[in-house]
Amino acid sequence: MTLIKSISGIRGTIGGAVGENLTPPDVVKFTTAYVRLIAERNPGKKLTIVVGRDARISGQLVSDLVEGTLLACGADVINVGLCTTPGTEMAVITKHADGGIIITASHNPRQWNALKLLNADGEFLSDAEGKRVLAMAEEESYDYPTIDEIGHVLSCEDFNDEHIRQVLALPLVDVEAVRKRRFKVVIDAVNSVGGIVMPKLLRELGCEVVELNCAPTGEFAHNPEPLPQHLTEISEVIVREKADLGVVVDPDVDRLAFVSEDGSMFVEEYTLVAVADYILSENPGGVTVSNLSSSRALRDVTERHGGKYYASAVGEVNVTTKMKEVGAVIGGEGNGGVIYPGLHYGRDALVGTALFLTWLAKKGMTMTQLRATYPSYYASKNKIELTPAIDVDKVLREVKARYAGEKVNDIDGVKIDFPENWVHLRKSNTEPIIRVYTEAKSMEEADALAQRFIAEIKGICGI
Repeated sequence: MTLIKSISGIRGTIGGAVGENLTPPDVVKFTTAYVRLIAERNPGKKLTIVVGRDARISGQLVSDLVEGTLLACGADVINVGLCTTPGTEMAVITKHADGGIIITASHNPRQWNALKLLNADGEFLSDAEGKRVLAMAEEESYDYPTIDEIGHVLSCEDFNDEHIRQVLALPLVDVEAVRKRRFKVVIDAVNSVGGIVMPKLLRELGCEVVELNCAPTGEFAHNPEPLPQHLTEISEVIVREKADLGVVVDPDVDRLAFVSEDGSMFVEEYTLVAVADYILSENPGGVTVSNLSSSRALRDVTERHGGKYYASAVGEVNVTTKMKEVGAVIGGEGNGGVIYPGLHYGRDALVGTALFLTWLAKKGMTMTQLRATYPSYYASKNKIELTPAIDVDKVLREVKARYAGEKVNDIDGVKIDFPENWVHLRKSNTEPIIRVYTEAKSMEEADALAQRFIAEIKGICGI
């Protein structure tokens, strides 16, 4: 069983020993540290914190602990209950709250849960803020407020309908164009909160909806990460139902994958590419951002529209920081995370779906026809397990030196951009491994490039 403390929050498996798993004392400790940080940023202010959760079995338990701790720390609470990650982020913004806590372990299995920590802009804490929370959590000198200073629950309310309303009100979401196409859509929400919100969004867009795994029980019907090997069921249903497409979300609805009408994967990497294609068609010359491990296809599509592409370090907060810096009109991550600043700076499967369906409707194409308009790249994701004694940073420095004549980016590990392909090497923050990501114009080439670098790194390490 595991407890992982990081700058973005705390996640772990439910039950077990305190300090080694996500137990009630751990939830209280980190919630207390978080609200202390927010109080430091707002001296003398009565704080308001939004709390939302996905449909995990442990969600209500953890939510009750979080809410009680916030009240004990003197903060008022707006509890939005079963709510997506982007919905909770939007609630922080809409309610003018001072922060928010999302109770979700994203695509991790059912035994996991986590606290994702937000600032007043409904965005994840910065690196410095996250480290401050971790440091505060280890302090034991905090005095909780007296009875007259405890917080109150201001409201327990659903926010999902408001999130949908704000998405459909966006100027670039053409509701009428989508309704005219009368798409038949299969939605797989892996039995989490997406089962509440995604069918409703699709029906508002005039789609005929076939629900698959949409009961918010927290009993995930398959591995909750929306990867091709986990999506065989929806592929079969799409073909059987003669549907136009399939939509797949992860348990907290910040990742989005599409499946084509023939049951083939549109490919998660191309979710952002297609949405960006639409946004750039309306904003020619616009700027886009994705992380270093995302597909080169976004760069190609951006340049096709006369725009400029930038890469950030891996991690949503790094992507959003870069987006703000360069004034990006669209950005995100290759894992199906669409960040559309016209609504908010957070990965959002609802806005991604609405923008994608608008583009599909305007193009008048099938899914396979639309996919064929984009450059084809193939990704290979591998890792090298090392002994703790090996200096991973030293290994990466050696690789960088060897390829100094190539286009190298070292803001997050080492990425080497060759003319026809690329390799990205990153060290894990939690275990002695090097992640090896490659992309090329064929799967065989991507795998071969990965094996070449794996062998080279092992040679440097003497293993």
